[in-house]
Amino acid sequence: MLLSVTYGADTDTTVSDDALNLIVQGRNTFRYDTFGDESFWGDTLQLHKAIEGSKFGGVGPGVSPATALSVGLKVDADALPPSLVQQVKNGNVDLNDPATTLALLKLNAVIGVTGFFNNDGSLKSIGIQCAVCHSTVDKSFSTAAIPAGNIGKRLDGWPNRDLNVGAIVMLSPNLQAVADTLSAPGNSVTVDTVKQVLSAWGPGKFDAELFLDGKGFNPQQVSHGVVTGTNVSAATLIPPAYGLAGFDLHTWTGWGSVTYWNAFVANLEMHGIGRFSDSRLNNAAKFPIAVKNHLFDIPRNPDQDRITSKLAALHLYQLSIPAPKPAPAVFPSAARRGDALFSGKAQCGTCHAEPLWTEPGWNMHTAQEVCIDDFQAKRSPDERYRTAPLAGLALRMNAATGVGPFYHDGRFKTLLDVVNHYNDPACKNLGLTEDEKQDLIAYLMSL
Repeated sequence: MLLSVTYGADTDTTVSDDALNLIVQGRNTFRYDTFGDESFWGDTLQLHKAIEGSKFGGVGPGVSPATALSVGLKVDADALPPSLVQQVKNGNVDLNDPATTLALLKLNAVIGVTGFFNNDGSLKSIGIQCAVCHSTVDKSFSTAAIPAGNIGKRLDGWPNRDLNVGAIVMLSPNLQAVADTLSAPGNSVTVDTVKQVLSAWGPGKFDAELFLDGKGFNPQQVSHGVVTGTNVSAATLIPPAYGLAGFDLHTWTGWGSVTYWNAFVANLEMHGIGRFSDSRLNNAAKFPIAVKNHLFDIPRNPDQDRITSKLAALHLYQLSIPAPKPAPAVFPSAARRGDALFSGKAQCGTCHAEPLWTEPGWNMHTAQEVCIDDFQAKRSPDERYRTAPLAGLALRMNAATGVGPFYHDGRFKTLLDVVNHYNDPACKNLGLTEDEKQDLIAYLMSL
């Protein structure tokens, strides 16, 4: 006997309402939830003391808005009262005073950063959110002192390629805690070494594997058989968190789904309070730091877990963020020719299948297939590189320079460098002419 199930007439409405509610919850989590990570960034690293400075009970000169903007932090214009907006436009706000930074934190206006305050107005702690790396602002606000792209409306999912995470962490008064975490039996790490690693990251980069394997530098960077650098920072570009619907693995070297990576980052990188398990990390030869700190299995009482219950909504919100659309092609005929090359002679469509711009299914490749060294790949469980999404490619460029970088570690500064890499006889040997290269780039810029 077949089981008969009858759905109510408003089932579609129920599903739609539930989805919308989850998206709103996920957006709030993405933008504002610290997952309790203030226990690390504030209580352990004491970053809040460096931000407020000695004048307000902390240490050092404090962090002014000018300094905060210089390391890539962004300000949400919608969080500023109209009166303050006018003061900023009139130049009546001191951008060199840490007191102004504290005022912005009290307004919850610094994207991806939350200040926790004592009753006397001093900072008690500091926490971060997903948005600190994976959001930026538009160019709707600027003054003579503040260039466009520093204060504006939120652009969730956009990689903040101006953010210098290493420089921000280096402000922490207690980097010894990082050194102790990275130290392993027979390999004691000093604070000076930590600073050397962090200072090498630069804008728009972060090393998610550092707290797993302790490797700060790639000893030999190779592209199409040519050594292009030695002892290059192991940090990778902050990836976009938009346009990921339909993707399988979505980080540079795989690891797992969007949900997996959210749990990974919230627990292991943001240092939030939650549960996490991945037996692949229980490999002392490959992940000595993860094994030492028992990161492969973090148990947590459900009443203390501040992450797991939010993963579903966070997942749905991220999948709902579409890739931004670039301006119409300046040379549409060149883009049309590039489209034909993309699917034909240039062989791009072999891996970057329209309209996902990655393979539907297993989207991973060996280092040999993409003609580069395997350093970063070998830091991941599958030892592969993912086919990166291309949608919105033109809008990921550095705001200051107007160019790339591209590839997982930013080794290519322009799209022409990327095309030349695959066109090289030592790689794909595509035989593209100079005109064909420019047509292909015009098409890539239109995606």
